[in-house]
Amino acid sequence: MTEASKTETPATCTGKSTTSLVLGILSLIFWLLPLFGLPISIIGLVFGVKKKYTAGIVLNVIGLCLTVINAAIGACMGASGQLFQ
Repeated sequence: MTEASKTETPATCTGKSTTSLVLGILSLIFWLLPLFGLPISIIGLVFGVKKKYTAGIVLNVIGLCLTVINAAIGACMGASGQLFQ
C-alpha cells in the first residue's frame, strides 16, 4: 500500500463532523419534544466527541441541556396536576 492510500480523504474526515453539526442544529429545534431531542443530542454529542468537533459538541450540549430542563419542567407540572388544566 502506498502512503497516500493510508490517509483519509477530506470527505471522509468531515463526515462525522458534519453529522455532529447537523444533529446539533436539529437538537436546538427538537428540544421542545424531549422524546426526540434527547436521542438526537446524545447521538450528535457522541459524533462530535469522536471527531473532536467543537461546534458540534457545543450545539449538542446546549440542545441536551434545554431538553433536560424542558423534560424536568414537564415532569414537575405533570406531577402537580398543572399540565392539563
